[in-house]
Amino acid sequence: MDVVNLRDTASALAKRDLTATDHVRHVLAELDALDGTPWANIVAARNDAAALESAARADAELDAGSWIGPLHGVAVAIKDNIDVAGMPTRCGSAVLTDAAPARRDARIVEQLREAGAIVVAKTHLHEFAYGPTGLVNAAGPASHPHDPTLISGGSSSGSAVLVGKGIVPLALGTDTGCSVRTPAALCGIVGLKPSSGALPLDGVFPLSTTFDHVGLLTGDVLDAGLAWGALPGVAHLRTPVSGLRVGVLRGGVWELDDPEVAAAVETACRTLRDLGAEVVDTTLPETDEILAAYPIVTGSEAYETHQRWFEDDPGRYRPATAALLAAQADRPASEYLRALRTAERLRGEVLRRLRRTERLDALLTVTTGVRSAPVDSDPAALRGPLLQRCIPFSVLGVPALSVPAPDGHDHPVGLQVVGLTSGPGGHGSHPGESTALALALAVEGTPTDQMRSARP
Repeated sequence: MDVVNLRDTASALAKRDLTATDHVRHVLAELDALDGTPWANIVAARNDAAALESAARADAELDAGSWIGPLHGVAVAIKDNIDVAGMPTRCGSAVLTDAAPARRDARIVEQLREAGAIVVAKTHLHEFAYGPTGLVNAAGPASHPHDPTLISGGSSSGSAVLVGKGIVPLALGTDTGCSVRTPAALCGIVGLKPSSGALPLDGVFPLSTTFDHVGLLTGDVLDAGLAWGALPGVAHLRTPVSGLRVGVLRGGVWELDDPEVAAAVETACRTLRDLGAEVVDTTLPETDEILAAYPIVTGSEAYETHQRWFEDDPGRYRPATAALLAAQADRPASEYLRALRTAERLRGEVLRRLRRTERLDALLTVTTGVRSAPVDSDPAALRGPLLQRCIPFSVLGVPALSVPAPDGHDHPVGLQVVGLTSGPGGHGSHPGESTALALALAVEGTPTDQMRSARP
């Protein structure tokens, strides 16, 4: 039972070297083993009987020669702001302590099940997904998968920890401003935020209906590509790196103070050039305007969702969340509408410039301004460094992927690859995602022969 990554698990299940029942039982035992450890709060809900029933059904299908695809029989975890039938959705908050079990799956969970995946757990998150640290939750903070004295990042904290610890090969998160990419960067795994609307939000508790995305967390880029391509409606084709034009963001918040982080970016640039990509410096002068609009839109939409609960009993929220919500209470609707229109205008202007004028297929930068931090850190002090290099690509609605830089060791550096490719051209159904995955694979340094053998 040493199988951990998605491709090896999928291969073992398809070849019947491993049964889905044994796989799920092993994962459930690994979850049991978290009790009494600093990670005991990472699992928010379980339904072992339902998971084992699904595993038995998957085994019967596989034994009959009915193989759905690479997620068939694979155990997955789901962030606890995404509905899973039979389990409550509590969003990491005492506000929803008494939430009844969801009556149906969120649409993205339905899609995972259609692809053959088996849900084994719901996971810890920063309360209501309103923060990037993973420190704020009714059950306590999330700890880094390899060092309990450090933060995991958030808000998809528990999903990142279970993948980072090798307990599940795939987990779902959500990403409004950074919440898949930041925990991936801090935990040394891969986080894919697809383009806006690429994955459905039905059954996902909202933070910002304008900027929310569902995303994937995996151990490496090969697994991210495998999971992405296994989802219904996604036709993922491998994109050659040679000939792609990649812009490296410079200036302002994109400048790097940490010499090791700066070196990781330059190493990635050399790697891409060696593979035939054209790598050029570029700027994003609209960054400050984007960063100013984002919290107004997100905060206004969050307050609208929470207004009744918050006004009835603000003490049920964690103090950091209550402070964020309280700051939105008196904002006039006109300010929200101006920020929303600004975000819409910038999205059109920036993408036209990057795609048409600069002819860029992708952007490269880092994911966060800091690496992991102590669990006793002030969440408010970390918001900017953990969010500001991710927010622009949520506002722009383009796919962005965080991949560990090689040689990050105990304090991983997340490199962020942003896909800009659009329209037909041999890149599959989602060309921006295919471009981002291809470049991330190169940056990660995975040998191409592994890519050829990634399908079971």
